[in-house]
Amino acid sequence: MTATQEPDNALATRFTIGSLLRFAFPTMIMMLFMSMYTAVDAMFVARYVGTDALSAINIVAPVLGVAWGIGTMFASGGSAIIARKMGENRNREARENFTAIVIAVSGIGVVLAVLGGLFVDDVVRALGASPRLLPYGRTYFFTLILFAPVILIQVLFLTLFVTAGKPHLGLAVIFIAGVANVVLDYLFIVIFGMGLGGAAVATGIGYSISAITGLVLFSRRDGPLHFTRPRLRLREFAQTCYNGASEMIVEVSIGVTTFLYNITLLRLAGEDGVAAISIIIYTQFFLITLLLGFSTGVAPILSYQFGARNPGEVRRLLKMCLAYIVTISIGATVVCVVGAPLFAAIFTPPGTDVYRLAVDGFRIYAYSLLFTGVCILTSATFTALSNGTVSAILSFMRTFVLLGAFLLVLPRIWGLTGVWLAPVLAEFLALVMSVALLYAYRKRYFDVATVGNTA
Repeated sequence: MTATQEPDNALATRFTIGSLLRFAFPTMIMMLFMSMYTAVDAMFVARYVGTDALSAINIVAPVLGVAWGIGTMFASGGSAIIARKMGENRNREARENFTAIVIAVSGIGVVLAVLGGLFVDDVVRALGASPRLLPYGRTYFFTLILFAPVILIQVLFLTLFVTAGKPHLGLAVIFIAGVANVVLDYLFIVIFGMGLGGAAVATGIGYSISAITGLVLFSRRDGPLHFTRPRLRLREFAQTCYNGASEMIVEVSIGVTTFLYNITLLRLAGEDGVAAISIIIYTQFFLITLLLGFSTGVAPILSYQFGARNPGEVRRLLKMCLAYIVTISIGATVVCVVGAPLFAAIFTPPGTDVYRLAVDGFRIYAYSLLFTGVCILTSATFTALSNGTVSAILSFMRTFVLLGAFLLVLPRIWGLTGVWLAPVLAEFLALVMSVALLYAYRKRYFDVATVGNTA
């Protein structure tokens, strides 16, 4: 441990693979419960409202993803700056930056809620909703966009709990919110018959629980991060957005590709096709949380060691992370291929057209999981090392250029098979890019002699 490191800071620990997993585990569980918000909504909606309503949720998902992306950008980019300053023992500045970022995110959330509420019909139509799906989409989008401020704040806090060295707090909060969401889904949809509006309200209340709890916890002055006088220089604000741009690009690109999925499947298989891709995406994201949550959980550690100028430790940590990611990626792929019928049956009864489409699609789509994990970890690593350019390029190529191109081309050649195959080819090429980037920047970030001479 260097002279600049605080001995009581959890990020300064020399991690083993076991302690690294224990540190990241709360974030992984948090991500798991976060994925449950939409997945549980989808399950109740599909079973008790209908698969058309499920399709409508996926139709409006791209715009809601933009809100999520903004929160993720500030969370990832802000965490990199805050954790680095903590590693440099500049704790007062870290707290000032933290407070300013929370205020900025809250303001952006209010703007999104107002604009979304005013232009709800225009937005839902622009997303490609058919006349059959429009009423469902209008109800779900209008209700949920009103919760935009708490959605952004929750995303921000769940990352900054980890940066503050208290990931278990976030785990407790998201667990309570997740349970509340499940219970409220049952009450509002099944008991009170509120349909999609009830699903949106249940999800919004879950987000509110997390956001309000975080506001209370960060108001206390018994940890390394708490609210204080806000201060964020324009250069630091720009760097926050720059560092987190890759995560924002991921969310926006996912929204764009979801839009491409929807309009392509509406053309090839109608509303049932959109329902099928909804089932696949929700199930896949539920499993990807094991990869995404781990990468998010270890990012503050990499940022801290980078700020403390310990390149050898950064390299050692990255090797352990890659070993975990590869192992989980293989396991998740096997589970998806074998369990496709079971996953589809959770949302829709066997024998329906939606069920058949979902099972056939998932058995191909699942192989993208073999490559996704390394891409996610690589992007998170470059963000943690304050290289937003590389992280953004990788994310943009992976989730927009490659996947978007394959979605535009392959279905015209192989129909539905091309739709399911597109993410597999896109993630494979992104994996090749990720490995090449890590190798290209090895001396800049991971070589003790090189970093030591430039420090």
